[in-house]
Amino acid sequence: MVKRIERYPELADPQLRPRYTGIPTFFRRPYTEDLAAVDIGVIGVPFDGGVTHRTGTRHGPREMRGQSSLIRRFNPATGVDPFALVRVADLGDAWVEKPYELEGAHAEIADFFHTVCGAGVTPLSVGGDHSISLPILRAAARGGPVGMVHIDAHCDTGDDYLGSRFHHGAPFRRAVEEGLLDPKRVIQIGIRGSLNAPTMWDFSYASGMRVVPIEEFDDKGWAWAAEEARRIVGDGPTYFSFDIDSIDPSQAPGTGTPEAGGIMVREAQRLIRALSGVDFIGGDLVEISPPFDVGQMTTLAGVTILYEMLCVMAEARAKRSA
Repeated sequence: MVKRIERYPELADPQLRPRYTGIPTFFRRPYTEDLAAVDIGVIGVPFDGGVTHRTGTRHGPREMRGQSSLIRRFNPATGVDPFALVRVADLGDAWVEKPYELEGAHAEIADFFHTVCGAGVTPLSVGGDHSISLPILRAAARGGPVGMVHIDAHCDTGDDYLGSRFHHGAPFRRAVEEGLLDPKRVIQIGIRGSLNAPTMWDFSYASGMRVVPIEEFDDKGWAWAAEEARRIVGDGPTYFSFDIDSIDPSQAPGTGTPEAGGIMVREAQRLIRALSGVDFIGGDLVEISPPFDVGQMTTLAGVTILYEMLCVMAEARAKRSA
C-alpha cells in the first residue's frame, strides 16, 4: 500500500474512507476476478443494443459505480449489513465484443454469467437496457424455471418489434418460452403508461403472471404489494428485476422510456425491504440512461434501490449458505 494509514486504522477498509477518494467500484467493494472469493458479485452490463427509443443506458454502470460511493455499510431500517453477511465484490463488466449484433451480444452476456453462476456466485447486475435480463436468466435459471419479482412501468412481454424478438420490451416473454421463468410465479408491479394496442401485454395475463397496475399499487399500498409478491413467488428460487422507469420521472428522469405517475423511491425502498426472506438467486437494475439524467438524480435513486436489493439478496444468500 503506497498510502500509509497512520492515525485512523479503521481506514484500512476502503468503505470507511472519505467517499470522494479511491477508484470507483460498486459500493467501494474490491474489484476481483477470483470468483472463489465471492458470494455476491455486482456486475455492470454496459449494453443498450436492445432499446427501441432513447439510447444511453450503456453508460449506466460507470455512473452507478461513482454514485454508489454515497452508500454506507449498515441499513438502519432493517438492521442488515450486507457486507458482513456475505462476501460482496465488484466483478467488473460483462462487456460485449460485438455489440452491433443483438442475438450474438446476448450470447456473449450469457457466457459471462454462466461462468459467474457456475462458480456459485449470486449475480446482482446493473444495466444496460432490459434486454440483458434474458441472457442473465439463461445462466441464473440453469437449474430450471424460477419465479420473479419484476418492478417496472412496462410488462416487457411484447413480441416482434421492427424485425427483432429480443429487444428490451420482450425479455420476459422470451424467458417463459425458453423455460427460464415459471409465469405463475411472476409478479409485475407498477405497470402503467399508454399503449399502441390494448393487447400489448396480453402475454403476461394469458401465461398466468400477476400484473399489478400502478392504480392497484396506489390504492392498496407498498405493504400489500410486498405481501402479494411473497404469495406469488412462494418459497422457490426467485429472480429480482427492477427497471428504474418504475420510479416516477420526477425522481428518476434519466431513462429511455419514462412514464409519469410512477412509484416513489421511498415506496420502492419499503417494498423491497418487505421482501426479506424471499429466496433471491440473482437480480438486476436496468435502464438508467445518464445522458438524460438531471443532476445525477436517477443514479442516486438507482444506487439507493440497488443497495436495498443487495440487502435482501445478502440475507437470502446467507440463509442458503447456513
